[in-house]
Amino acid sequence: MANVLFISWFLSLAQFLTLVITIQAKIPAVIVFGDSSVDAGNNNFIPTIARSNFEPYGRDFTGGRPTGRFSNGRIATDFISQALGLRPAVPAYLDPAYNISDFAVGVTFASAATGYDNETSDVLSVIPLWKQMLFYKAYQMKLRAYLGEIQANQIINEGIHMISIGTNDFLENYYAFPGGRRSTQYTISEYENFLAGIAENFVRDLYGLGARKISLGGLPPMGCMPLERNTNLMGGRECVQSYNNVAMEFNGKLRKMVTRLNKELPGINLMFSNPYYIFMQIIRRPSLFGFEVTSMACCATGMYEMGYACAQNSFLTCTDADKYVFWDSFHPTQKTNQIVANYVVKRVLYKLI
Repeated sequence: MANVLFISWFLSLAQFLTLVITIQAKIPAVIVFGDSSVDAGNNNFIPTIARSNFEPYGRDFTGGRPTGRFSNGRIATDFISQALGLRPAVPAYLDPAYNISDFAVGVTFASAATGYDNETSDVLSVIPLWKQMLFYKAYQMKLRAYLGEIQANQIINEGIHMISIGTNDFLENYYAFPGGRRSTQYTISEYENFLAGIAENFVRDLYGLGARKISLGGLPPMGCMPLERNTNLMGGRECVQSYNNVAMEFNGKLRKMVTRLNKELPGINLMFSNPYYIFMQIIRRPSLFGFEVTSMACCATGMYEMGYACAQNSFLTCTDADKYVFWDSFHPTQKTNQIVANYVVKRVLYKLI
């Protein structure tokens, strides 16, 4: 009996090790574009107030240091990189502490407060999506100079390109300026179509540059962010359902686009990574995931603060962020990021391995 159990254990271990080796062999890098959900500190090196390179941000990151990630610790792409057998953190492209040898296995061009729409990035003077593409082109040139054409092309072809963006277009642009240019120029459905068109062009550009494994991220239930809930006084500080409806509608349009491009572009492996439903499960049934607080954030009062308003001298900031779904009024905690990342790896990204 003992021998049978040992053999079974050995075979299970062998299968696990084979899977790890396969992942490492097939996924050489994680390459990231987007907003604060995946910015590891690029905004630290541009003139903007959309930063988080100060305490208490990063207090649960390795070394207890703020990095520019809008979290108490790691963000989703860090956990995804580690799950794929790569490094436990994806560095920011503009961070001078890293070079092309680091970026060869993972890099993020993301910028907090940006969006698909150039007018969204203009609000806080951050890096627009088109400029992230320029950074990516420069990265490819550096990669070829460092590794040579063949190996660099392999990383580009086999690496997972992740896109996580869009929330700011709605909450920091369209809805933030009633009577503003976008809200008078487009109905909400038309604006969704406008953004989806930009997303499609971006995917096509990546494909034209050699990317074949691409994950296009959807929107979370943005009406359930503490900032939105706590300004929803007439709704009893519940989730703003109209915002959640927009997120689901926009996600549906992205999903259809992904299906169409997979048929149209030869060799592409484009996946839609939808965080909406796992996020809603966490918010609706927090105890199943070990959370205690969903409507308030950990930082300061937990109602409105993010960025510089999330100051280290606030005595109201919680002591245990793992009990909270949200770190500040807009961004999830490290624990939430890990749960969402694990979900995406197991439900979506495994198809790219």
